Amino acid sequence: MIVTIDGPSGAGKTTVSKAVADELGFARLDTGALYRAVGLAARLAGVDADDQAAVAAWLPGLAIDARPQGGAFVVLHDGRDVEPLIRTEEMGAWASKLSAQAAVRQKLLELQRRAALAGDLVCEGRDMGTVVFPAAQAKFFLTARPEVRAARRLAELRPGDPTLTLERVLAEITSRDQRDSSRSQSPLKPAADAVIIDASELSPAQVTAQMVGRVRQLRKGD
Repeated sequence: MIVTIDGPSGAGKTTVSKAVADELGFARLDTGALYRAVGLAARLAGVDADDQAAVAAWLPGLAIDARPQGGAFVVLHDGRDVEPLIRTEEMGAWASKLSAQAAVRQKLLELQRRAALAGDLVCEGRDMGTVVFPAAQAKFFLTARPEVRAARRLAELRPGDPTLTLERVLAEITSRDQRDSSRSQSPLKPAADAVIIDASELSPAQVTAQMVGRVRQLRKGD
């Protein structure tokens, strides 16, 4: 069974997808980490993320992989685990720019779909239910008000950057929302058959309970 969790930045997808996967005993794939890894690789290679021709020429030699490990997938660049390097607002901005390009999305599409071959899977991203796994049995779109998402994001990032302010994080989230929802390739939007959850006033545990309940209900109907 495939469970997709899509939504904008800061909505809580990572926290909730981990909890849902743990509760159900499913593997979990964070596809946002793949795009962040591409962003890191592009920056290290000196590739201009806004130059589509340069990005397309560079992509064939890009070595990005996702390998199962302990119920999740570890994202690798040139065989190295890059998780500690990609959880920054800078890498989020790189990911947003690069994910708007068709060549980048195509490069990662089959890699994402291969993850489902291992069995039951929870995958989070922005187009999981609309493009990558359109036939997924359970689809969710997790969102929250921008100011709520910014406050949550600030709490996550401030330990590593004490200079961050709520205003700056909110501006970055607003900008990313606009880019992600207006891009021509796989824009951020709920799948027609997705359950939409506004988590502005909900805890991660409450959101998790809703999703797990829905998945179990669907499995009983199989």
